[in-house]
Amino acid sequence: MAQKVLVTGADGFIGSHLVETLVRDGYDVRAFVYYNSFNSWGWLDDAAPDVAGKFEVVSGDIRDPYGVDAAVEGCDTVLHLAALIAIPFSYQAPDAYVQTNVTGTLNVLQAARRHGVSRTVCTSTSETYGTAQFVPITEEHQLNAQSPYAASKVGADQMALSFQRSFEMPVSVLRPFNTYGPRQSARAVIPTIIGQIAAGSRRVKLGALHPTRDFTFVRDTARGFIQAMTCDSCIGEVTNIGSNFEISIGDTVDLIAEAMGVEVEIESDQSRERPAASEVERLFAGTEKAQARFGWAPEFSGRDGFVRGLAETAEWFQNPANLARYKTDRYNI
Repeated sequence: MAQKVLVTGADGFIGSHLVETLVRDGYDVRAFVYYNSFNSWGWLDDAAPDVAGKFEVVSGDIRDPYGVDAAVEGCDTVLHLAALIAIPFSYQAPDAYVQTNVTGTLNVLQAARRHGVSRTVCTSTSETYGTAQFVPITEEHQLNAQSPYAASKVGADQMALSFQRSFEMPVSVLRPFNTYGPRQSARAVIPTIIGQIAAGSRRVKLGALHPTRDFTFVRDTARGFIQAMTCDSCIGEVTNIGSNFEISIGDTVDLIAEAMGVEVEIESDQSRERPAASEVERLFAGTEKAQARFGWAPEFSGRDGFVRGLAETAEWFQNPANLARYKTDRYNI
């Protein structure tokens, strides 16, 4: 029988790509999606034709321990991605981030422990490191939460690692750096840039341009989860994945404009800037541990890989049916 894998947050950007990859790899997938009255499965409603109908869907709320427990029952592995992730909204609703990210992770861990799940992989974020004190950032880098979102993810990570240490649970933490690609929400910078251009604007509204990021293509991130969940030496460990490339937001605009064959101007929008002490100035992943532990390396690596990933992402957004799902004239926090 195929291994049964539960993916929480399966209706989201990374989660939907992960579900597709797992199904294609032959896994028996249960997708946990956020309950809503529209009976929407998020991006899984648009699952690729070779994947649609080949996974189980369970609707619920990661904050509800009973619903999470029912979803975990019968699964061999849990890949926990469900989270609130927008940094600006965490300034407005920090309590919701604690409930979803910390308590939600606790619910997953308790259920996995109760049902004897063979492996649980929890999703972290490069934001837990804060501005790089050295690069590339290895897993030994200090944690420095500069937003309520980052603080909630530090709490979730530590909860996961504490369960491994306290109960000898097979838990690991995967820490992706700035995933991007088709289906990403407009609260992220790359869809914000591409969406405005695809909608016809040649004046792109943005916040700070100087911070640097390590943008990782979504299929590389999905592959990282699948490789990490079979890695025995990752139990009780945090592992980074990134692209082996660092670039500023300003230079990213130039590459996107080049990929889309346009010239653009940047319009500074202060409402899109983080408070000064909350801005993470630099992120650049060290990925040697992922390579050594489970043989992971990005297929979309370096500048050339980033250019290829941007081209694929821009092509997806330029499809009118996809672009129509975004409000490109509004700032999405």
